[in-house]
Amino acid sequence: MPQIILASSSPYRRQLLERLGLPFQVVSPNIDESTRAGESPAAMVERLALAKAHAVAQQRRDALVIGADQVAVHAGQIVGKPRDHAQARRQLQQASGKSVTLYTGLALVNSDNGHSQSDVVPFRVLFRQLSDQQIDQYLQREQPYDCAGAVKAEGLGIALLQRLEGDDPSALIGLPLIRLVQMLEHEGVNVV
Repeated sequence: MPQIILASSSPYRRQLLERLGLPFQVVSPNIDESTRAGESPAAMVERLALAKAHAVAQQRRDALVIGADQVAVHAGQIVGKPRDHAQARRQLQQASGKSVTLYTGLALVNSDNGHSQSDVVPFRVLFRQLSDQQIDQYLQREQPYDCAGAVKAEGLGIALLQRLEGDDPSALIGLPLIRLVQMLEHEGVNVV
């Protein structure tokens, strides 16, 4: 079996990939993650997922390199990771009672033969109507400043949500495992 490498510095993606029970390494990619003018959120995350995987694949031979990137979109605008409590509070106030779509780009690059696969997996969440007190309590307890839209759904952030809509719940956290298993199988790696 080829070596599997996760091209990510995200502890959440690492934890998700551990679910598959495959041995893997983690290598943090060093790429420019700037947005491009006129680029849709879906195109951006797919481009960045591929860029991360290719950057690491160039350094390693005989490996399958996984890249991923995620953005949250609310009212047509990309909502990034909040820098601090005040920005996280604003993000959650704006999302209260509304829906947010998370776009997760996923790429798998075979460094041995150069073959690459990529996809974008959307996932929609509907927020409950949140009071400022609920938002502040959540932020004090969870401190989700490294999560898109300030929602750490694998933790207390799930309490902020009313409904989840999507084909792959792991996409919500940033690594769509259902689609990844299909990509790995295409490269000859059977998870089960």
